[in-house]
This record gives sequence, structure tokens and C-alpha cells, in this order.
Amino acid sequence: MQQNTKNSNSSFKELLDNETFAAWFFLTPALILLGVFVIGPIGYLFYLSFTNGSFTKDGTTWVGFKNYLRLILNPDFSQVMWNTVYFTVATVIPSIVIPLFLAVLLNTNIVLRGFLRTSYFLPSIISLVAAGLGFRWLFQNEGPVNALLNSIGIDSISWLSSTVWAMPVIILLSIWKQLGFNMVVFLAGLQAIPVSRYEAAELDGANSWEQFWFVTLPGLRPTLIFATITTVIFTLRSFEQVYVISGGGPLNSTNLLVYYIYQEAFGQFDFGYAAAAATVLLAITMVLVYFQLRTWDKDS
Repeated sequence: MQQNTKNSNSSFKELLDNETFAAWFFLTPALILLGVFVIGPIGYLFYLSFTNGSFTKDGTTWVGFKNYLRLILNPDFSQVMWNTVYFTVATVIPSIVIPLFLAVLLNTNIVLRGFLRTSYFLPSIISLVAAGLGFRWLFQNEGPVNALLNSIGIDSISWLSSTVWAMPVIILLSIWKQLGFNMVVFLAGLQAIPVSRYEAAELDGANSWEQFWFVTLPGLRPTLIFATITTVIFTLRSFEQVYVISGGGPLNSTNLLVYYIYQEAFGQFDFGYAAAAATVLLAITMVLVYFQLRTWDKDS
């Protein structure tokens, strides 16, 4: 009995010595969880997008590309896609540029550096719902923002009921929320750049701007790609801002793709159509991440 146990242990040890077997052995639990909670739901989402999305299995019928055709022909979906593009571009660019500027500034020996770092990071740990409620209060008709405008002789603006100004409020909230996280990411990237590069550039007569352009930015390329990917994903999955501040209005002007999917799925109970819209969102995200990773590979 003991001999059999020893032989079994010896055989198992020999298997673990095989790198391929050992890799699969230790990866299997994670792969099972990934399959159950990520790959499986994505596969079911894709299947659901080709059905009418009934609550019951017996009531589910195959409709082919009908849901995708409805997406193409639906003017509301076209507006939602335009809103999402506008929101993403207007959010991502400032969410990269402003934190990068702050990180470069706070990477120097300025007064109250620790306090400023903490202050700028605080928005990242505040709930989006709480922040949304705060912004809704700030930009209401009788809120502090209009009071400030009135004090300098500017008429009040109906921020949240205007098809022009409601989206900028949501964009401003999203930038403010993402600012601290990206700043910390850039600070980490800046501290990984060797000081010797700046010393060499200074000896060559490079000024501060030239050092930033030719030393800092090339050294931050991987960090910039990471920050851009995470910010794009953050903007594309934005839901709480719209839900709390505007509910997609006025006149559908602030309705983003995730909130539109939520409305169709849990407001209209049109799960097949909502699944098709969610599949489009997944495809857009994967394409953007793919091109960003390709850029990273070329730069590295």
C-alpha cells in the first residue's frame, strides 16, 4: 500500500516537472472560473442577440439578424451611438492630458505635494452615484453654478434640461472621476524613468519642454497606452452618471450605449434587441483595445 502511494506521488511529481502539464494544472481553476463567469455569459449574450430574448426557454425563438437590422434602422440607436462617440472623445482626451500635466507637476519638489496628491486622488474613491447626486445639485437651476454665473452678470443656464448643456455636465463629472486614478498611474510611470536620461538631456542643452517631449513622453508610452485603454473602457461602460443626472434626457441627448441597453432590457423587456446592442458594445471595445495594444507593440 505504501509502495503504491510512493509510486503515485513519484508519478505526480514527474508530471509537475513537465512545464506544459504544470502550467495547465495551475491554470485550470482560473480557466474554469473564467469560462463560467466570463466566456460563458459572453457566448450566451451572442446567442441571445439572435433570438427574441424571451424569459422562458420555450418562448425563445430564433430571429436571425433581425435584432441587428433593427439597430441599423432605429434612429434612436444612431443618436445613442453618436452620443457615445461624443462622450468618449470629449472625456478620454482631457482625462489623459490633465492628469499627465498634474503628474509631471507633482513629481517635482513643490510645496504641499503630498496634500495635493491626496486631494486629486480623492474623486477616484468616491461613489459615482454620490458624485452624480452632487453634480446634479451643483448644476440645478437654482444651484451654486448658476449662482456663481449670476454674480458675474451671466444669466442662468438650464444645464440639465438643455440638449446642449446636459452632456457637458456628464462629461465634466466623468473627467473629474477619472482624474485621480490616471494621475497616480502617470506618477508611477514617471518614477520608473531613469534620472540619468534627464541629466543627459540637460547636458545636451535641452530645456524643460524638450525634456518632456523627448524623454518623458517616450518613457511613458506603455503607461499612456494602459491609461488610455482603462479610460476608454471606463467611458464606454458609463451608466451611473446618466442614470443619476439625466436619465438619458432631455430628448435622448445624453443617452449612452450602456444606459440604452439597460432601458431596452429592463424597461422594455426586449432582451434579444438589448443583447444585440450589448454585442455591438463588446465588439467596439475589443476593436479599440486591439488597436491600442497594436500601437503599444509598435512603440515597445
